[in-house]
Amino acid sequence: MSVLERVSGPEDLAGLSRAELTELAAEIRDFLVTHVSATGGHLGPNLGVVELTVAVHRVFDSPRDSIVFDTGHQSYVHKLLTGRKDFSTLRQQGGLAGYPDRGESVHDIVESSHASSSLSWADGISRGYAMTGQDDRHTVVVVGDGALTGGMAWEAVNNIASDRRRKVVIVVNDNGRSYAPTVGGFANHLAELQASVQQGVDAVRTDRRYEQTLESVKRLLASSGPLGEMVYRGLHGMKQGIKDVVVPQGIFEDLGMKYVGPVDGHDLEALEQALSNAKNFGGPVIVHAITEKGHGYGPATAHVDDQFHAVGVIDPVTGRSTATSSERSWTAVFRDEIARIADEREDVVGITGAMLIPVGLQKMQAAHPERVVDVGIAEQHAIAMAAGMAYGGLHPVVALYATFLNRGFDQLLMDVALHRAGVTVVLDRAGVTGPDGPSHHGMWDLALLQIVPGLHLAAPRDEPTLVEELREAVAVDDAPTVVRYPKGSVGAPVPALERLGDGVDVLARRGAESTAPGARRDVLLVSVGAMSGLVLDVADRLEAHGVSSTVVDPRWVLPVPGAVLELAAQHRIVVVVEDGVRAGGIGSRIRQEMRAAGVDTALNEVGLPTEFLAHGSRAQVLERVGLTARRVAQDTLASVLGTRVPYARSAGPDTGAGPVVPGRQDVADDARLRHRG
Repeated sequence: MSVLERVSGPEDLAGLSRAELTELAAEIRDFLVTHVSATGGHLGPNLGVVELTVAVHRVFDSPRDSIVFDTGHQSYVHKLLTGRKDFSTLRQQGGLAGYPDRGESVHDIVESSHASSSLSWADGISRGYAMTGQDDRHTVVVVGDGALTGGMAWEAVNNIASDRRRKVVIVVNDNGRSYAPTVGGFANHLAELQASVQQGVDAVRTDRRYEQTLESVKRLLASSGPLGEMVYRGLHGMKQGIKDVVVPQGIFEDLGMKYVGPVDGHDLEALEQALSNAKNFGGPVIVHAITEKGHGYGPATAHVDDQFHAVGVIDPVTGRSTATSSERSWTAVFRDEIARIADEREDVVGITGAMLIPVGLQKMQAAHPERVVDVGIAEQHAIAMAAGMAYGGLHPVVALYATFLNRGFDQLLMDVALHRAGVTVVLDRAGVTGPDGPSHHGMWDLALLQIVPGLHLAAPRDEPTLVEELREAVAVDDAPTVVRYPKGSVGAPVPALERLGDGVDVLARRGAESTAPGARRDVLLVSVGAMSGLVLDVADRLEAHGVSSTVVDPRWVLPVPGAVLELAAQHRIVVVVEDGVRAGGIGSRIRQEMRAAGVDTALNEVGLPTEFLAHGSRAQVLERVGLTARRVAQDTLASVLGTRVPYARSAGPDTGAGPVVPGRQDVADDARLRHRG
């Protein structure tokens, strides 16, 4: 039996010898390479925290002591050590989540994979323990992969440091990278610290007797009058100067925290000693561990771009992708077009939050390095800075994952929109993203953006419309513009039959036109962005049952185009299909605009429920929530037949409700049963 097979929980680590621990680390790396290469996932970060995670679990008592990972994609080793060894369906429906998950284990605490929040959790957890008399419990944060570049982390540090009795240990996993090399002044400071390893000094300084002695000397000298106070100030200043020469940890100690390190993050014995010192100190301590992303796996450490931060299915020996698809991605379309725009316009600048390659700004950065700014994991700063850059005469393009827009919403509202700044926000991975689960679905943006005054929102359906709408967005210099698109392949172009005067594309007209005077067509299908394929399928299904429809793509869904309202008045019911939450989404907004324009056509919003959706493929998630062509067609037929709310209005001025079309009574009966059930 291997060492890893003998470990079913953290308690099993205590009895292992040094040789067994070394073997365990090697087995964990082999396990990760074998399994993650077969499913895809965050490989590089987890290879880098093997010894660190083992050391944390040997020194601390989880779940009695709370261990929080930031970001959560560093938790694969933690999952293994807490008894979760079935990685065969990692990030697949029904399998292990790619992040901590309370439903999987009592050892998991924070499920969200948004960076920089863990220290606020630690502040709250430790306050809770202190206020409820649980003084024997520690709170441990493993924070890395660029998470300390987020300002929220430093707000939390400021609060944690205010109480020197708080039992919080912050383990900085310093691999110098987030997705790519970490940027900014703090990253530079950490790099400087890597040059000096002073474990002996740290062992003294984290001994409570050291602090007690300093306090005794301080009180003695302070009670000796002005001369004593002067001597203390001189000695204290000399102490600080010596400390900064020996190990320049000032940025941490100036905040009131003890600093331990730097320590070799792949030396298990050194890590355990440092963590034990920190634990025994009894107050807030930062342990600075130097690790290597992808450690122990040659293909990862040799990968310059991101050291296998996240991989698809790969060959475990070579590290090469085994994917055979040559389909072009949405991100690639943006990457190439923004680079062309930057070549043409010197005022266009790119902004990324530690994700240069994932959001597609690397090509622009290669050609115009001075015009692409990586702010680190700091979306709030990125968007507020963009407002300032617009004031300075530039047109910023802020490229984010849609899920991370949530973090910069206040700045978009109050810094960009209020000041009518010409800023373009490009949202990648909008809608259901799939395997990364609830915190990574980009399903909130359409609802959030509804309430931003003056904002223009584009949802391209294919490559040509993405190119077109991106260029239209950067041409707006007096209001915020947003362009959003999903994850994955962009697919084949979806041509329009006709473009109406205000830019609305008519994609299809299905079913026969009525010859009765003033007769209405049955269904207006409004497709938002990449839902066009599904909506056209719905139109075909409706036609097969004798229901006519018109399919339109507004292209710019905000403000709502007037042509959509005019078409709504000419149909019996409107169905809006979007891949954001239904509550407050585009369908809701179109309904409001219809009522304001005096159009009383019934409208059905089809989108995602207001729920946190578990991981799975995009198709599986959409199937679970009923966002499929079959389900949408069934519900729409039921509305047309008058068996489901909302009811379609009459087919014409004098005809009353439309009759049941011959041949579809079975569908009507099915719809009635589902509605009653």
